[in-house]
Amino acid sequence: MTVLALLLMLSMLLAACGGNSGEKEESSDGSNDEKSEETSEGPELGQKDLTQPYVAWARETISTHMLGALLEEVGYNVELKQVEAGAMWSSVADGSTDFHTSAWLPATHAPYWEKYSEDIVKVKQVLDKAPLALAVPSYMKDVNSIEDLKGNKELGESVDWTVTGIDPGAGIMQNTEEAFEAYGLDNWELTSSSEAAMLTTLQSAAENEEPIIVPLWKPHWIFGTMDLKMLEDPKEIYGGDGDQIYTVARNGLEEDAPRAYKVLEQYNENYEMINEMMPKVHAEDQDPAEVVREYMENNPDQVDKWLEGVPRE
Repeated sequence: MTVLALLLMLSMLLAACGGNSGEKEESSDGSNDEKSEETSEGPELGQKDLTQPYVAWARETISTHMLGALLEEVGYNVELKQVEAGAMWSSVADGSTDFHTSAWLPATHAPYWEKYSEDIVKVKQVLDKAPLALAVPSYMKDVNSIEDLKGNKELGESVDWTVTGIDPGAGIMQNTEEAFEAYGLDNWELTSSSEAAMLTTLQSAAENEEPIIVPLWKPHWIFGTMDLKMLEDPKEIYGGDGDQIYTVARNGLEEDAPRAYKVLEQYNENYEMINEMMPKVHAEDQDPAEVVREYMENNPDQVDKWLEGVPRE
């Protein structure tokens, strides 16, 4: 047999065996089959049990239950832990909880961020322009700015020189103390209670068209049920046009629970979504878990965006 014939036979043999055995087959779209398989699997589950602390504020109740439901959809066991603001931040920083979606920055939670930023990761901005301010019922026509409180004896005496506040660890309470100093409101005091107690007092005063001043923020369901106005804040003590709200996580969560971290990176919100659910929970007293589950069932395309590339279990 000639050399040429031998070479021809070897060539045909190689072709029949699929050519170079070290190469991987490509799919019809030119991509590598093995790589495509890895990509389709999505990120690993990792640590299966997660703890999410939250304060029972208007938006936070909705957002926390929504993230909890989404993470359970992809295979996690999520414990929702209601706490005060300080504990919400410190527990994520020390690793005893995993993440929260209640970081109002750069203004409202600035002291917490300054204290814990080395131990906490900003994962995703979920909402833009979340303004905070002192607020009054719109029938208080002569009160339109924080500056209107200074030296206003008639107003001060009518409310016992008191701004009716919420839980003492809330960032907006610290803002209000700063506003007292910045605007020279020496006669004024800030009482603390809870958001629910403050809203009850606000609603009671409004029923009788009595004067009242409270710290408030948007998004909040109360603006859909009452005619309120946020007072102008020329010194921007409350952050001007508004904070941004972030989901933040403990250091190491991305490595420990890659699938959860990807969901956190893809989760976002808008006012329409939050405003749809808040009244059901806070005004109609529906179970927040049921409210968010109903939203997910009615908005499957939105859920698909939040969970894109993440396997469901």
